[in-house]
Amino acid sequence: MKLPLVFATLLLGARALAQQPETLPDTQPLIKDGDISEQMHAAALEDMDQLIADSLKTRAKHWHRNLSSPQAYAESIHENRERFKHIIGLRDKRVPVALERYGDETNLALVGKTKTYRVYQVRWPVLEQVSGEGLLLEPKGQPRGYIIAIPDADQTPEQIAGLVSGVPAEAQIARRFVENGFAVIVPVLINRSDAGSGNQAILMTNMPHREWLHRQAYMMGRHIIGYEVQKVLALVDWINIHRHDQIGVAGYGEGGLIAMYAAAVDPRIDAALVSGYFKSRQRTWREPLYRNVWGLLTEFGDAEIATLIAPRGLVIQYANEPDVDGPPEPKGKKSQAAPGRLSTPEFDEVQEEYLRIDTLVPQSLQRRSLVSSDAAAANALARLLKTDINMGLSRELPQNLRQTYVPSVRQFAQMKEIEAHLQRLIRGSDQIRNDFFLYKAMPEFRNEAWTYAQFADKKPDKFIAATKDFRKTFWDEVIGRIDSPLPTPKPRTRKIYDKPKWTGYEVVLDVGGEGFAWGVLLLPKDLQPGEKRPVVVCQHGRHGVPEDVIEGDKPAYHDFAAHLAERGFITLAPHNLYKEEEQYRTLSRKGNTVKASMFSVMLRHHEQWLKWLAELPQVDAKRIGFYGLSYGGESAVRIPPLLDGYCLSICSGDFNDWTRKVASTEDKHSFMFTDEWEMPYFNMGSTFSYAELTYLMFPRPFMVERGHHDGVSIDPWVAYEYAKTRWLYAQFGKEDSTEIEFFNGGHTINGKGTFSFLHKQLNWPEQK
Repeated sequence: MKLPLVFATLLLGARALAQQPETLPDTQPLIKDGDISEQMHAAALEDMDQLIADSLKTRAKHWHRNLSSPQAYAESIHENRERFKHIIGLRDKRVPVALERYGDETNLALVGKTKTYRVYQVRWPVLEQVSGEGLLLEPKGQPRGYIIAIPDADQTPEQIAGLVSGVPAEAQIARRFVENGFAVIVPVLINRSDAGSGNQAILMTNMPHREWLHRQAYMMGRHIIGYEVQKVLALVDWINIHRHDQIGVAGYGEGGLIAMYAAAVDPRIDAALVSGYFKSRQRTWREPLYRNVWGLLTEFGDAEIATLIAPRGLVIQYANEPDVDGPPEPKGKKSQAAPGRLSTPEFDEVQEEYLRIDTLVPQSLQRRSLVSSDAAAANALARLLKTDINMGLSRELPQNLRQTYVPSVRQFAQMKEIEAHLQRLIRGSDQIRNDFFLYKAMPEFRNEAWTYAQFADKKPDKFIAATKDFRKTFWDEVIGRIDSPLPTPKPRTRKIYDKPKWTGYEVVLDVGGEGFAWGVLLLPKDLQPGEKRPVVVCQHGRHGVPEDVIEGDKPAYHDFAAHLAERGFITLAPHNLYKEEEQYRTLSRKGNTVKASMFSVMLRHHEQWLKWLAELPQVDAKRIGFYGLSYGGESAVRIPPLLDGYCLSICSGDFNDWTRKVASTEDKHSFMFTDEWEMPYFNMGSTFSYAELTYLMFPRPFMVERGHHDGVSIDPWVAYEYAKTRWLYAQFGKEDSTEIEFFNGGHTINGKGTFSFLHKQLNWPEQK
């Protein structure tokens, strides 16, 4: 069959391109087959794995232990302890504490008793709006000391106190200690049920309660771990005020984590027992999301946390961990919960991490032991608390005096208290961020009495200088910086487009390690020798690849990179690392353990793109702009503000009241009701929302493109946040450098006001 002439010509041309690839000058031929996006993600994950592996050695640089004496040692680890407090979210001041024994006509405060001790239900204030609840087991005589016994998240205080049938005696640690003369307080932990995770008026989710709270807390620089440590420390406050006995903490599973962390941050705790938790944390990214602690492995493995407890005593019990095989089943709805599992490690792994403590702190400075049985663990903790007795356990269970017992009611109340505390922080986060950034950079802005006429003569130099430190903070403490220097780009290219007005080249650059940057460069054909033109970096969104912004007229993009090339701009369509959810979410989850994120990697890519573009003879390095949609719009407020090589930025389909968007439980547009669990960045809600990110961009031009029917947000959120951007630019007479365009459309590139903005701000005539 004879092919039509036009089709045959195109086919021959395509074959010629494939067989005889052309390259850009001073580049090597690009020879890559298969799915380059897949290869790029795999390389980034491999490099992140290497950072995690290297952390075992690199975290030593953060420690300067003085082993000469217990006092000198405690002083030498003070800064490490303060950093540890920060990453687990210990930010809020505790309120004065009082341990209240409470009850009503149906259930009295006394809920159980034996001949030698009594059991009371108790509660105590912790933070404003947040209290602790649990049980107090009180011996009849003078207590030998106090034990705060912390159950696993899916255990109740009643189970480890012997008030519930069917619980093995060995697991009743609270009963063991009270029978041997210790007063014991058992707090409730937030459990792994999903019964209360959601908003009945919007959507109920399958997130475990711990994850539901974690997502909100993480964004505000708090943590479910931190809230529960605070509950333990409030008990320590009470014991310290009213008693002068030895204080020990003992915990199993999630309670083991809380016990170890509480002892690590509070030297008033004399000794700790950690059961069913201690092991290597190098694979902590596989654990449930509520275990995600920002930058943990950069400075702390379990062995390092154990050294925060030194010179006080520590008992590690090897025991079966709670078996958690992922989040709760979604029960017919979309799964919004993050993946994550818990399983018991081999003894050798626990022993290896335990022995690693010896390489950091000698046993002469810290009494510690590794045991396997419940009795041995209790005996070891008792000895550390100066009680050398056999911690036996009788067969006598306490008489249960309750008429009714519904632990889910108590659980729901405890969970909703923390949620209310967090939602209040989220609603007031604007003022928190102003105090953090705007009013520190320009104290004059706090005074509403000044007039524009008085202020207009001031140059923005002071504000611009101040933003340099905030830029560093955002990069280092929120996004995460990968410190290794960039290598020589070693560009490889091949021609893949030959259009009437422009030619397209696929480009790959080295970025260090196994990683590489990949994208497509479009060069207008009317470029003259020696001419330098502006560049627009056209950034795709989620699930996208470079070709999506160039060809196919996809509804979201409308070939905007190609249309800008037809207008005479040089355009670059880089690939960003968010094509497949499992890959980029895993990249961020892994990265968080070493104080990094997927944006840490993408910033390196864009640094390399800017470096390479600036060296091209056709490019005016002072006129490189950025224009991205959706996740590309998210990139537009995270990448250009940090990289001076971008002279302007346009955020399309993403600009938002970001703190509310990520962490509100009161609006259906929030990510709290989706599976986008990678969206919270630690402490971002207290430091930088989108207005603050545009402050980092100032005085460079910035624009927002917003479709009225774009479901990513709502117009009031966008307008509210942009008003703060506009206000800042206006204070320094830079109104012409910022714009917003609303259009009657959806989640798409509109390409009207933004194109005019590019022509104006990049000084490129609309008709040439």
